[in-house]
Amino acid sequence: MTEPIEGGCLCGAVRYRADGPPRWIAHCHCRSCRRQTGSAFATYISVDRARFAFATGEPVRFPSSEGVVRASCGRCGTPLTYESVRWADETHILLGTLDQPERFPPQAHAYVDEKLPWLRIDDGLPQSGSPSA
Repeated sequence: MTEPIEGGCLCGAVRYRADGPPRWIAHCHCRSCRRQTGSAFATYISVDRARFAFATGEPVRFPSSEGVVRASCGRCGTPLTYESVRWADETHILLGTLDQPERFPPQAHAYVDEKLPWLRIDDGLPQSGSPSA
């Protein structure tokens, strides 16, 4: 059996758990993910939504755009998840919130058409373009 995927926010008020293996792990370079995380790109691990649950606490949910809901801790502000009607059976967890992020090396870069111009990607991982591509 696969070890569960667990994590939570900075202050510990919100914790989550996912059972089963990840679908994919990727760096997202889109503008909205950069803004939500306050970083040059966001790294997500995708899990089956049916196997994901918040175990402790209840996050604040924010509809960031049509069909997209982002969850974060209402106490410390840590961004936690991304859910979209586009990927209705997945929950995307921000990798930095995992208890053991080292278990999940990234596999790709997404939305590189929106990456910051000074960011050089030379890790050899596959890259995909814009949301409309």
